[in-house]
Amino acid sequence: MLTEPPGWAEYADVVVVGSGIAGLTTALEARKAGRVLLVTKTRLSAGSTAWAQGGIAAALGPEDSPEQHLRDTLLAGGGLCDEDAVRMLVTEGPSRVRELAALGTEFERADDGTIALTREGGHRRDRIAHAGGDATGREISRALIEALRAVQEDPGIEVIEHALVTDVLTDAAGRACGVTLHVIGEGRIDGVGAALGRAVVLATGGFGQVYASTTNPAVSTGDGLAVALRAGAQIVDVEFVQFHPTVLWLGRTAKGQQPLISEAVRGEGAHLRDVEGRRFMLDRHELAELAPRDVVAKGVVTAMAETGADHVWLDARHLGGEFLAERFPTIVARCRSFGIDPATDLVPVAPAQHYASGGVRTDQRGRTTVPGLYACGEVSWTGVHGANRLASNSLLEGLVWGHRIAIDLAESLVDVPGPEPVERDGESGLLDAEALPFIQSAMTAGAGVLRSAWSLGTLRARLDQLGRERSSTVPTPGAWEATNVHTVAATLERHATLREETRGGHWREDFPVRDDDRWRGHLVSTVDPDGVVETKFQPMRETQ
Repeated sequence: MLTEPPGWAEYADVVVVGSGIAGLTTALEARKAGRVLLVTKTRLSAGSTAWAQGGIAAALGPEDSPEQHLRDTLLAGGGLCDEDAVRMLVTEGPSRVRELAALGTEFERADDGTIALTREGGHRRDRIAHAGGDATGREISRALIEALRAVQEDPGIEVIEHALVTDVLTDAAGRACGVTLHVIGEGRIDGVGAALGRAVVLATGGFGQVYASTTNPAVSTGDGLAVALRAGAQIVDVEFVQFHPTVLWLGRTAKGQQPLISEAVRGEGAHLRDVEGRRFMLDRHELAELAPRDVVAKGVVTAMAETGADHVWLDARHLGGEFLAERFPTIVARCRSFGIDPATDLVPVAPAQHYASGGVRTDQRGRTTVPGLYACGEVSWTGVHGANRLASNSLLEGLVWGHRIAIDLAESLVDVPGPEPVERDGESGLLDAEALPFIQSAMTAGAGVLRSAWSLGTLRARLDQLGRERSSTVPTPGAWEATNVHTVAATLERHATLREETRGGHWREDFPVRDDDRWRGHLVSTVDPDGVVETKFQPMRETQ
């Protein structure tokens, strides 16, 4: 355990950690299973969902079908998707999106009143529903939060904001029965406490802050993945990290969350050019700028290397200022704040960490390998994304699996006893908060878009050194976050070192081709009783 004994406790039937689309959906639906306690790291509206610009994918158009959405998802996933899970996603997705609209999400509408659809990379049909031009995530988050606040009048739902989860609590049988958390001074309760329940749902988002530059918000420090690993859950395929190819390049010294230029801009016809003006994606893929994200990110990196530049150009000038301002108001305003007008200027872009395709292993109902512990959204691995997530499938996954978890909770909690946590043996060390930027720099250099045995070996040595030299005995939120980031970084490095091939979001310079004979399968990490991480390869035939 990484936390001192809790000084207070709150009780519920279901504890949901996270307030993005996955957490909010689960909390709203799980009310049918009993009393719900929703815990979020800062404010309800501060999760990754609110930053999602492009939209949510679903086969809503008359010329589209779930089968076509399935094919595009499998193709983008590089041979590692769980086809049954993808089929659930694309089959249930349209109904879930329509329910979002009925809940109050104001999607853009076509002239006939139906939900307007556009296209993004890897999709061969227009199937991206969007809102507010380029503010889809923010609008979905708003609608879900308003619905949650409406039902908060029911005493069966409680919200604790500004709460950092530090560990999963388990009972004598190894069943998850709550979490320990630190409620920062801005919250309702100060200090370390416990949120206890008969089931725990992790919906904590991704781990973008493991890298020096990311599109993720500051709260995305991999907390859910780290606490799940410490609790004994299986972690799958974290080496597959999606780097978004078009993030606004603000110079070599820019760190932290960087402005995203949505793939939807390319979906509307914007081009990528190298610094010499050449449209380099035309020769790399039949879909050019709308190829899957791993293909485009690699194309951008290759173009940068060939020209010796640290960025490429996104050219949207031919789309016109009026169209850009109406379709992408947030992006245009953000670019103009840095003195760049997409209507008249070439926009400098470069890849940055964007999405984790791997995570905490779940089944088709969101159950992890630890009884009573569920996961959904970016923190989870459902098998949907494979080696590379298809654009705008992430919001849909959180939505679909949030509903699936709620259904399972309503069916399974009837005979589950009340929470009785016991102390769990394991790692108790913390890292000093000041270790965080050193971990981020090491990860960016060693396990970024390009990887090799040399870069990963250097990364491993640096992470080991930081673990020895930056230990702390002061349990602060910064120390917990640095420790979680280090845990995720070390696990990702193990996976990236073992996978000697290039596939999806994992690019090994020393193993530049996909190798289905050796590597068509999943890398799975768990913690043994002594706190040591073990990683094994499971071929696809053993996991389907």
